[in-house]
Amino acid sequence: MIEEYHFGSITISGKTYNHDVEVRWTGEVLKWWRKESHLIDVEDIKRAIEQKPEIIIVGTGESGLAEVTQKAKDEIRSRGIELIIDVTGEAIKTFNVQKEESKEEEGRQKKVIGLFHLTC
Repeated sequence: MIEEYHFGSITISGKTYNHDVEVRWTGEVLKWWRKESHLIDVEDIKRAIEQKPEIIIVGTGESGLAEVTQKAKDEIRSRGIELIIDVTGEAIKTFNVQKEESKEEEGRQKKVIGLFHLTC
């Protein structure tokens, strides 16, 4: 699903985006913005949580400069959602693997959402 990532750009299903994105297991891609550029807090993940995913994968940028607050981590986990945080390049690989493995192994796709910061 996610074909390519370079600093500031991501290609998903043949379309290139030059802004941070929320990618859903359904294939839907939404613009993702945060109140503070490098701080990911509860209000920044609220839309993703409302989708009731099984897994949220957060890409913290090329160098990992974006930080997920403890409050946001606690909010995700309190809802029984698995949370994976990594630099964006690795987070994208994990997202792709989760989507593929769930289809192949279980015959159903896991509800996974990726929140990817594309710079820093």
